[in-house]
Amino acid sequence: MTPFERRTRECQSRLRDGAGDALVLFPSQNLFYLSGFHETPAERHLLLFVPRHEDPVFLVPELYADQIRDDSWVDDVRTWADEENPRDHLRDVASDLGLSEHHLLVDDTMWAQFTQDLRTVLPDATFGLASDVVAPLRLQKDDAELDALRRAARITDRVVDDVRALGSDAVGTTEAELAADIERRLVDAGGDGTSFEVIVGSGPNGAKPHHYHSDRRIEAGDPVVLDFGTRVDGYPSDQTRTIVFDGEPSETFTEVHDVVRAAQSAAVDAIEPGVTAGAVDAAARDVIEAAGYGGQFIHRTGHGVGLDVHEEPYIVAGSDVELEAGMVFSVEPGVYLPDEFGVRIEDLVVVTDDGCERLNDTDRGWS
Repeated sequence: MTPFERRTRECQSRLRDGAGDALVLFPSQNLFYLSGFHETPAERHLLLFVPRHEDPVFLVPELYADQIRDDSWVDDVRTWADEENPRDHLRDVASDLGLSEHHLLVDDTMWAQFTQDLRTVLPDATFGLASDVVAPLRLQKDDAELDALRRAARITDRVVDDVRALGSDAVGTTEAELAADIERRLVDAGGDGTSFEVIVGSGPNGAKPHHYHSDRRIEAGDPVVLDFGTRVDGYPSDQTRTIVFDGEPSETFTEVHDVVRAAQSAAVDAIEPGVTAGAVDAAARDVIEAAGYGGQFIHRTGHGVGLDVHEEPYIVAGSDVELEAGMVFSVEPGVYLPDEFGVRIEDLVVVTDDGCERLNDTDRGWS
């Protein structure tokens, strides 16, 4: 049994426990998670039905049929041609699966066009969200997912080390030029593109947590926030280091960097099963507040990472979500001084039976 089929069978078990009568997914991370087929949303009806008991059914445009049969474990692939009305086929599938008066859980990101067609075809059905069933499964990563996440992290580690080694050669380049160089290096190292737009924030731009990159030239002594990752088998890496390529930074920067590094270590040390996400956030935040920079730590400590770069669990103040083995998330405290610089240090971790494993292993210092 493939990991995709095993996940689908677990979803069906949860449906039988009362969560709903069927899942209806469209091109999304949820669809890939259960079927193994990946596609971006488009205007044609491409839907996966996962009922409580029967085997899942794909309803797809004719031009996708061979591709889906090659990529997915799902055997029942039903097609419709461009000259046909897909709602007629939608009605047939729903009838075959006995869904006319049942509770359907649709993909959270499904376009209104398709949810409206479901409501038209099934006027007596009720609707909820697929995340009620799929999200709890996606919280804990299986062995195949962890393998992909580890490989993506190793590629990013290699590129972080290579970029750090640029030293004085990076001085004078623009943030955008360095970002393009990082993208190329990630692909050359075996990654599948970037998992999000590369962040290169030099000097005062580093004080903007989601500044991506600009035509500002990196200067000697500039703190530079580098935040990037790649994908392997659909799973992303995400790592941040704040470094100085050449020259001497200010004493304030070195102090702040030490504080952020200590905060990240404190948060990582706090991670183990049963600890709440809010307690991990507090472990980082307490260090930064004690140093007098609490007002400059303006975001949560971390976010879950899986097929989506940002997903549950969120490591945020007040969260009572208890950590469990197999959860993967970032630990990335930061301090941002407007018009001066920013410091962020980020690693991905996986919760283990007695603590956690860092997926990243590069130098966390600034030099």
